[in-house]
Amino acid sequence: MRLRGLHRWLGVATNNEAEYHALIEGLKAVSEWKPDRLEIYLDSKLVAEQLKGNYRVKEPRLQRLHLEAKELLAGFPEFEIKHVEREKNKDGEEVVVNRLDAIACTGRPRQTVLRRFRGPPARPT
Repeated sequence: MRLRGLHRWLGVATNNEAEYHALIEGLKAVSEWKPDRLEIYLDSKLVAEQLKGNYRVKEPRLQRLHLEAKELLAGFPEFEIKHVEREKNKDGEEVVVNRLDAIACTGRPRQTVLRRFRGPPARPT
């Protein structure tokens, strides 16, 4: 059950940085309710696996965010982190698209803004 939706402008960030920021803001918001159990759905497989301890956090910018998220998670008696495919995360995609539409008046093409939000395009091999 979705209890609350939040969004804010991060500036230029990778999708994994954005995922960590969203998680941190969500954990701060829900901590007031003192739930017995949390189910956390993330569409970044990397972030989900890092939080579960299955992947190392190599990127220095993610290390600080990872630490903050782990500290916040430690305040909950029980939680489960699940990865959800981006294609199946319609609520999350809707938030991104709506926010991008709201900032489209900056004069930058929406595709450029989306690319900046998600990270740089993949380099050809």
